[in-house]
This record gives sequence, structure tokens and C-alpha cells, in this order.
Amino acid sequence: MLLHASSVARKGNAVLLLGAPGAGKSDLVLRMIDVGWRLVADDQVMLRADHGVLRASAPAALHGMLEVRGLGVLGPLPVEAPDPAVRLAVMLVPREAVPRLPEPERWSAEGVAVPAIRLHGFDAAAPARLALALEVACGRLGCTAGAFQ
Repeated sequence: MLLHASSVARKGNAVLLLGAPGAGKSDLVLRMIDVGWRLVADDQVMLRADHGVLRASAPAALHGMLEVRGLGVLGPLPVEAPDPAVRLAVMLVPREAVPRLPEPERWSAEGVAVPAIRLHGFDAAAPARLALALEVACGRLGCTAGAFQ
């Protein structure tokens, strides 16, 4: 399935960034790359189910390419190993739509559900929050109240 989204990963675990045009998907991808993550796909993401795991990749024409506002479409950039597992869906929303202590949410595609969170992608702490959320989604960090209960 082809989806208007972006994705970054580290250590084989991908985060899917969802949101309306202008919500900050490519901007957040750029900031995640700046702190050591790898590009999976920008603007369009191919998703497929693989034995109960959702896998992400870029369409061939966009492989390694990133749109950077004010600069253009750049690449090729280093990319994550092929088809990382999507462990978390992140819905990029306005700041006022991010609850302080959210209820757990799931997002699904191709018959596979993953944890989901809401995040304002332009916040300075967005990359750190995203990194922590992936740690929780992968079971490496606990969460006693909020999105991952």
C-alpha cells in the first residue's frame, strides 16, 4: 500500500510520520537524521505486511531522497536497511491537539496494528520525544501513565 507519509528508523525499527501537508513530516525527518537516525522514505511510504509485522520502504523513484523546504529535493541520502519494521505511528498535529496524558491509541494498515501517538512536529523536543516513544513501543522503556499503558 502506498501512503502519503514519511518514515525514519534506527536499529531496524521504523517510525511512520503521518499528517496533513505542512504538518512537519519532512522537517522532523531532517531533524531525526541530524541526531543519527536514517531515512526510510519521505513524502510517500510503501507499507506491506510480513508475517504480522508492518514493513516500510520508499518507492524506487524516491529512494534516498528528502525534500528540504527552501533547498529542494536532495539526495541520495544514507537510508536504513531495507524494509525496517514499523513499531510506531506518529500523527503530527497542532500543539493544542497533543494531550498531556493521552489514552493509548493504535494505528493499522495491511491488517497490522501498531501503537500511535500524537506529536507537534515543530516542537524543539519533538526528536527527543519521538526517540523515547520508540523505546517504549519496542519494550525497552516502561510507561506508567499515558499513551502506552
